[in-house]
Amino acid sequence: MNIKLESLKFLPLLAIVLIKCWKHFFICLTIFCVIYWIFGGLLALAVSFIGLGFCFYVIQDRLLFHPDVNNSQPRMFVQTPASLSLPFENIFIKSLDKTLIHLYFIRQKEPVGSKAPTIVFFHGNAGNMGHRLQNAAGLYSSLHCNILMVEYRGYGQSGGYPSEQGVYMDAQAALDFLSGRPDVNQSQIVLFGRSLGGAVAIDLAARPEYACRIWCILVENTFTSIPDMTAALFNYNCLRFIPLFAYKNKFMSKEKVGSITSPILFISGQTDCLVPPRMMAELYRLCGSTTKLLVTFPLGGHNDTWTCPEYYHCIELFLDSIKGIQPQPPVNQLKSVTSIV
Repeated sequence: MNIKLESLKFLPLLAIVLIKCWKHFFICLTIFCVIYWIFGGLLALAVSFIGLGFCFYVIQDRLLFHPDVNNSQPRMFVQTPASLSLPFENIFIKSLDKTLIHLYFIRQKEPVGSKAPTIVFFHGNAGNMGHRLQNAAGLYSSLHCNILMVEYRGYGQSGGYPSEQGVYMDAQAALDFLSGRPDVNQSQIVLFGRSLGGAVAIDLAARPEYACRIWCILVENTFTSIPDMTAALFNYNCLRFIPLFAYKNKFMSKEKVGSITSPILFISGQTDCLVPPRMMAELYRLCGSTTKLLVTFPLGGHNDTWTCPEYYHCIELFLDSIKGIQPQPPVNQLKSVTSIV
């Protein structure tokens, strides 16, 4: 009975995979038929299992990343900050592998702009940075900061196709771009990431060569890892036996957050139905920074925690509390310097 129920529960996930990747499975089925006709059943079955495993690994990017919110709006349509009367620069830069990346730089007017903190905004999985403009406008007006909105490869008007290593490179390129701006306060660079963007921000802050440029990090409703999210979302017993190497995109934030020494604020919506709030609590516990804070919003959902009362005020208080702290290298870099001395 339990086996039958488990099989029935697995059907929705199988349907999603088939709908998104029917071409790959059709090719596998064709190969299976040809090998079965020539060599027989056992070899055909073995080759089919290997082929399906390979196809599943290859198509994981399509299963994970969702540049389109729905079919009614084309991916390339990205609302501009001008629609909310925000001053901005429309920028295209090349990522580390030369992929063209789209940015919005929403900057305060002088003399505030060159002295204000600059938030590097990494958005969530579905849609593009244009869907986060109201949140960006709230940060801009409430915190009096500049905002660099980053569009991952394969999203919006950026080129290429999304992948874990690809979005990491895009984040690094965005920070490199800011480092070359003389009109930016380099001592107050803030990383902000929601959901998938939180994993991107954690990866960037954990890299020694970039940690020394970062003043602080804000992560909101993000997850510990993709394998953990798979187990939490689908809750199928069989998924527990999938080895880590089978995941093409892992986003292992729980293994990286321990090396972060920059001040970090964890913002957790307690009614988040996508990312379990316990994952934010675990990241907070594992974080290596001595200046860390976990703020919870009882009515905050996955995508709307920013609409909760006191949201911007909490961020403002956190930024005010760390004004005397300067960007520092992470623990592993400090150890190497100490050993040289």
